[in-house]
Order: sequence, then structure tokens, then C-alpha cells
Amino acid sequence: MYPSMAASPACPPGADLTCTDRPPGAKAGPARRARDGAAYTRAVGVQISPSILSADFARLADEAAAVAGVADWLHVDVMDNHFVPNLTLGLPVVKSLLKHATLPIDCHLMIEDPDRWAPEYAEAGAGNVTIHAEATHAPVRTLSAIRAAGARAGLAVNPGTAVEPYEDLLSEIDMLLLMTVEPGFGGQHFLDMVLPKLRRARALVAGRSAEIWLQVDGGVHQETIERCAEAGADVFVAGSAVYDSDDPARTVQALRAQAERATAHAAWAAHGRSG
Repeated sequence: MYPSMAASPACPPGADLTCTDRPPGAKAGPARRARDGAAYTRAVGVQISPSILSADFARLADEAAAVAGVADWLHVDVMDNHFVPNLTLGLPVVKSLLKHATLPIDCHLMIEDPDRWAPEYAEAGAGNVTIHAEATHAPVRTLSAIRAAGARAGLAVNPGTAVEPYEDLLSEIDMLLLMTVEPGFGGQHFLDMVLPKLRRARALVAGRSAEIWLQVDGGVHQETIERCAEAGADVFVAGSAVYDSDDPARTVQALRAQAERATAHAAWAAHGRSG
């Protein structure tokens, strides 16, 4: 259905991630170049991406700094009040945040026209840009443009959207995001109905030559993160659980420890080690 495009190089399991994992020939914006060799310092495995949707918008630089030493990414939810019934922030705020954040920015675009806007977030210096399968009209072109601008490319699907129709796009992405709530608002209850789909997604990406991360977003906290890890997730977005806590950094560390324990005993991880 979709034309083939070579996947961007991925760091092998257990290796350190650096910004040099962008596709050959891809350019990098000023903010991204400034992070080369310094941003992705944690070994591949469980990754925690605190969402600033639950942070104090009047103190975004401080809120980003609060998790800088312990998180892997800073998750930024961009909403336009069209694709989802909420309005948050856009490219100007992301550009400002990039000047102050030391963590790489993980932009999740919940917007009506990602084909127009997504490449600009990558060009601004975002480390990852995720678009929604339900919103894009030209996924191959847009995902390719995100990579060409130097960012990782992600594809998100809502709880009611199956992943199997998008199998042909796996070679075009670096991360698959499964929403575990209906997108639009933080603090929602986790939807267990997504866990079987997460297991199917893990089976789809298993054994591919280029590693594809599986991210979950929505209702991820101390009571749900282990179920997500057991089902196949390795990147966890947590908003309210982190920023509504008394100690965001300690909460990130606790969530990571839970996810790592669950991953160590997960069938999918054991199969990967044996393979």
C-alpha cells in the first residue's frame, strides 16, 4: 500500500542512544545540533517521558528541570481544539521550551493537519515528533519529512483504532504510540481494553531489523505501568502521576523501577533475549 523507505538506524539493545541515530543525510536544526552527543545518554530499554500537560504552564522551564536528571524525554502534547476537544500549546511555545530544556523533546501532535505542521516541529529541534494515524492524509511523506529534519518519527493510534492496517508503515517509523485513553485531556482512567492491542503491536514489531519503540500514553501511573510493560510497552508517558506528586523526580525513578521489574519478567522481553 505504501512505498518502501529505508528505516533510520537504531541503536542496538543495551547501547547508549545519541542524536546520531537520525537517518543518513538528515539535517539537524540548531537546537538539535546543540544536543548531539549529550541528549540521549540513557541505555535503550525502559524510557520515561513525563508529560507537561499536567505541569504548571506558567513555570514550564522549572517543571522541565524538575525531571531533567531522571527522565529520558519531555513529552509535549500539542492540541488544536479540532482533532481533540482541547487547546494547549503550539510551535512557538515548543521553540521557547527547547531553549531551556535539557531533555530531548517528545512532541505528540494531536492536531487536524499534521502533514502541514509536523516537519516544523522536527526542524525546530524536537527529538521525536509523533502524528496520529487518524489525522494524516500523507503518512509516508510526512514521516519521511520528520526524519529528514533530524527527528525520530512516531505514529499514534487512538484506543479504538486497530494497529494491523498500519503494518506497512512500520518501516517508516521509529516509534508506535498506543493511546490508553481517548486523547484530549490528562488525568483520565486507563483503558485496559488497549492491552491486547499492545501485545499484538509488540508481535508486529518483533524481529524487525530496525528497532521500533512502543509508547503508551494515558492513565499511566503506579497501578498501571507494570501491566503496560508486561504487554510490550517500553516508553511510558506519565503526566498526572509525575507532576501531581510531591516529588516528580522520585516518582519518575519509582515508575522506572516498576517498569523495569515487569519487563524483566515479560514473555516478550524473554523472547527477545533468547532470539
